[in-house]
Amino acid sequence: MSHEEMVALGKYIITTGGCDDCHSPKIMTQQGLMPDTTKRFSGSPQGMQLPPIDSKSLQPGNWISLSSDITAFVGPWGISYAVNLTPDSATGIGAWSEENFIKALRTGKHLGQENGRPILPPMPWHGIGQKNDQDLKAMFAYLKSLPPIKNQVPSPVAPPDVGRMIKGK
Repeated sequence: MSHEEMVALGKYIITTGGCDDCHSPKIMTQQGLMPDTTKRFSGSPQGMQLPPIDSKSLQPGNWISLSSDITAFVGPWGISYAVNLTPDSATGIGAWSEENFIKALRTGKHLGQENGRPILPPMPWHGIGQKNDQDLKAMFAYLKSLPPIKNQVPSPVAPPDVGRMIKGK
């Protein structure tokens, strides 16, 4: 398969897989929230302020809370932010190798590192990691073909630290 065919396959997989749902900031349109195509796949916006966090979101068995643009998530795991999937070398996946990308999606570990931090919910890495090598390589080829967007996504916040962020604590 040629590089162009790999990029096209990757675009198809990522577009139909709903990756925009979490990894692209949203704008309000007449059809409701839609991905901001100028910031596509750039992840949770740098400097975004979350509304006050409901402590019930941190309890096991409760549903998660979402940021207004659906790029940040609060749940029993703490706060997770959708990562920048553009090929920006400093803030996105520009410095990642294809091997790192595939290992991350197969192991649920950031950068595919054995001792790396876990990839947090709601990222469906369990299912995506079941794709065959060609599909995962195609996804990586497509993401690397996009224009890089500099956007430093916040680091995840562990549950004890989230508790300190709740008003009144």
